[in-house]
Amino acid sequence: MREQLLLDAAIEVLAAGGVRQLTHRAVDAAAQLPLGSTSNRFRSRDALLTGALNRILEREMAVWSALASTKDLDDVGGFASALGRLVEKLTGEHRSLSLARHAVFVEASNRPQLGEEAEKGRAELANWMMPALLTLGSRDPKAHLQYLLALIDGLLTSRLVHPAPDADPAPAIAALLRGLISH
Repeated sequence: MREQLLLDAAIEVLAAGGVRQLTHRAVDAAAQLPLGSTSNRFRSRDALLTGALNRILEREMAVWSALASTKDLDDVGGFASALGRLVEKLTGEHRSLSLARHAVFVEASNRPQLGEEAEKGRAELANWMMPALLTLGSRDPKAHLQYLLALIDGLLTSRLVHPAPDADPAPAIAALLRGLISH
């Protein structure tokens, strides 16, 4: 429980100030715990970054699972609607997750171990999404997943930089899916 508290505090630090602001002391302060609490659980900055990344991915999957359980995902419209709601949630209510995720992903480009952890999360997502793409009629789910994730990443980034709460991302997602599946 304390580890989750520390990692959630690390996410808030990352979201507010990026990777340079992520220190054991900053996480202790954000978690409102005594100095040294974070370093007792995460001995190195790399361990803290890896823990934060895994917590980000865990929380994102929880948001997706909650949305996926309430939508009919067997058709393009339903699937696109659920993914659109995911983009809305991750740039609205769960904005700090996306800001922290982007900060950690940029850092992962210079830290191979962190990049490997990010790739594990991507593989887990692929294991879930590729069968869904097959159900929708994709003839090349591996390639289509890459296009879909690129669009979603772009939508997330755009909405983080230029918030547009009234703009529905689902039509763009549906258009991409329809184009991919029709070929």
